Amino acid sequence: MVKVSFCGISGSGMSALAQILKRSGYEVRGSDRNFDLGRDLSVKAAFEKDGIAVYPQDGSAISNDLAWLCASTAVEDTIPDIKAAKEKNIPIKTRPQLLAEIFNSHKYGIAVGGTSGKTTTTAMIGYVLDKAQKKPCMINGGLLKDYEGTAAVANIIYNKGDICVVEADESNGSIDLYNPYIALINNISADHKSLEELTVLFQHFAARTAHSIIINDDYELCRKITHKHLITFSLVNPAADYYASEIKPLAHGTQYTFDGREFTLNLIGAFNVANALAAIAACVEMGIDKYTAAELLQNFHGTKRRLEVIGQKHGITVIDDFAHNPDKVKASVSALRQYNGRLIIMFQPHGFGPMRSLGKEIMAEFVRTMNADDILIMPEIFFVGGTVTKDISSADLIDYARSLGKKEAYFVADKAESAAKIIGMAQFGDRIVIMGARDNTLTELCRQILEKI
Repeated sequence: MVKVSFCGISGSGMSALAQILKRSGYEVRGSDRNFDLGRDLSVKAAFEKDGIAVYPQDGSAISNDLAWLCASTAVEDTIPDIKAAKEKNIPIKTRPQLLAEIFNSHKYGIAVGGTSGKTTTTAMIGYVLDKAQKKPCMINGGLLKDYEGTAAVANIIYNKGDICVVEADESNGSIDLYNPYIALINNISADHKSLEELTVLFQHFAARTAHSIIINDDYELCRKITHKHLITFSLVNPAADYYASEIKPLAHGTQYTFDGREFTLNLIGAFNVANALAAIAACVEMGIDKYTAAELLQNFHGTKRRLEVIGQKHGITVIDDFAHNPDKVKASVSALRQYNGRLIIMFQPHGFGPMRSLGKEIMAEFVRTMNADDILIMPEIFFVGGTVTKDISSADLIDYARSLGKKEAYFVADKAESAAKIIGMAQFGDRIVIMGARDNTLTELCRQILEKI
């Protein structure tokens, strides 16, 4: 049996790959600094129950008979596992390299790209293909509500078939590694790279796509993408190949009209209708009837941390959300604003580099989309270690939001103190939204707030 190890195995992308290889017959082990720090212990226990051995991140996982080590792009060369692998001449693969190897080995690869919406759209495609008995392998960065209990970490759908569905990440350029049968571009907007860089990346992505490419016609930069078999979806242009209209918020979801028929989603926000159209288009390209795909999506419950309602108490709702760039903030807050009630948002920014380049745009989006009485609270920028220039603070970003007119904006450095402030402010009818990426403690913070309000 081939033995492999994962350094940073608790991460959403790494955990999915580790589980896919375990189910493909590999002997899988791994380490993670979060486990060593006493974090994510439920994930650690789930791995061990699944037969994935967990080691301290001290190099002990790197035995001489290891075929290769897969390392997260978030870990440094100074980590003992990396150093041990280099000393023993054990090959090191990055997460994007391994994901691309798995993806490109399938006959029908569906790669979901775009600045926002990749996780939900990937999950939608995998869900429909699975329910339609197409036997997909789906590798995702989010936890699938409909598949809890089917894997140690429910971010995969595993079938031994010839279809593979993945998120194609553009942030580190790894999108260049994929050779899709079908490619999808949800949107092109500023995130980790400039718009010029993104446009080039996505055009190259389209050029490597064998069968068809699906684009969001509502984004100008998407409309510039060229391909011999171009398919469009839109919430604005009735001439698009896939068009939805009459979008209405429901108590626990959204209603929309598609091709003369009315459908519902268990997800809020017009942006999720756009995600659904993209998923329907991809599934039609794989031989599924468009109405069947739309009907199946009516039973899809989404992924965790995407406007996920954690609970309600004393008329106050607590919501967990992954939004972390301007486009995602706009989509989430705009969707929430379709419903009654004041918003109390705690935004946990991550990464000093991202905040340096996008922090002011994110603040501007909060100011544009939040009401005057909505409250914005920010703890200090989330930092997991490594070498970085700490020349920006959440306090600077709050000052900027206040300069734009957002008076109800507060810097509270510590997350626990932020939570206490939120609990003290919350009133009947409020929606408390804990928003941000990378920090795996945010969901637990939601639960703690719900318990104490």
